[in-house]
Amino acid sequence: MQFSALDYIGEISPRPILFIFGDHAHSRSFSERAYDLAKEPKEKYIVKDAEHIDLYDRVDKIPFDKLEMFFKQNLTVDCKI
Repeated sequence: MQFSALDYIGEISPRPILFIFGDHAHSRSFSERAYDLAKEPKEKYIVKDAEHIDLYDRVDKIPFDKLEMFFKQNLTVDCKI
């Protein structure tokens, strides 16, 4: 079975989505298109001087601070006992 995942990107909303990609990534146009098709809340973060694969194995390029902030802002559960 084949389908385009981007056909369903709007269904992610209202859950927040963070797009992270390198400014030199060959796949940047795909990420930009996905970002444009996504509904709010959405955010993109472009890593300078990074290729696509750099964000997998170059620890100095992975934006850990940005990831931590995004998760803390969007995955915090308010538990009241």
